[in-house]
Amino acid sequence: MKLTLLFKSNQARFVLNIGKRKLLLALLATCGLFLVSSRSTHSPEENITRLQLAQSGLDHQASEVNQLKLSTEQRMIGVMQKLAEMQSQIHHLDALGARLVEQANLSPEEFSFTHTPSNEALIANSAVEGHEQDQLLSKIGAMLEQIENKSQELNALESIMFSHHIEQERRLAGKPISSGWLSSYYGVRKDPFTGKPAMHKGLDFAGKEGEPVLATGAGIITWSGSRYGYGELVEIDHGDGLVTRYGHNKGINVKIGDVVTKGQHIAVMGNTGRSTGAHVHYEVIRKGKQQDPLPYVYRKRS
Repeated sequence: MKLTLLFKSNQARFVLNIGKRKLLLALLATCGLFLVSSRSTHSPEENITRLQLAQSGLDHQASEVNQLKLSTEQRMIGVMQKLAEMQSQIHHLDALGARLVEQANLSPEEFSFTHTPSNEALIANSAVEGHEQDQLLSKIGAMLEQIENKSQELNALESIMFSHHIEQERRLAGKPISSGWLSSYYGVRKDPFTGKPAMHKGLDFAGKEGEPVLATGAGIITWSGSRYGYGELVEIDHGDGLVTRYGHNKGINVKIGDVVTKGQHIAVMGNTGRSTGAHVHYEVIRKGKQQDPLPYVYRKRS
């Protein structure tokens, strides 16, 4: 069998002869191409497997999103608890500051230790608007700034009160003894050793030997030991050119350089030095000159 194809035009003439064998091969190739093209790329089993993998991936992503949601909620709860703690701290600072201002007799208007209504709504608003991260962070920043400002005011208030306390502590007032009596005044008197008039540059407080001798004001010990005429002497520098002396002690409880407070037990009453009996010779010296200690002894304690 033989197939002849004839193509003819005005310019050319073309003849193709196809034998039986070639025709059969062409038919078989055409059928094969048709079968291959009509067949699906993937088998049903492969498609099901792909769907299962896709579904598993979606389930895994959903689980991760859910875990992220739970983690975010827990962090938000932690943030809200921290906000509540910060708010409580601000209230404590306000209460403490207001009390200290009152105790120091200062003007409350000079400090901000007052309760602000906006603070009460802060936590509630944060809970409502917790999803708005920028607003929440802004509120946290505002509260931190409040705490910082109030801490600085407390530091300033502490300095003011400490200064007041130091002034009160070093202010001379009261007797240098806890028990005993005033036996000799400041001024010219009959010297007990010579019998002649002599200047007595302090006050004498008599009592029992061994009684405590007290500092009449806070200061720094500048002498602790024997000195001619005074016996065992303690000297305290109170600042601003003010010095006190405590003479004729039996024993001394402080040393040079010690810082003492008002009313501190600095020595033991005795009869050392130029003395005729157990007593404390008490002097007040301002800018190198002895003063009558009596006004300081009867000064009101602040």
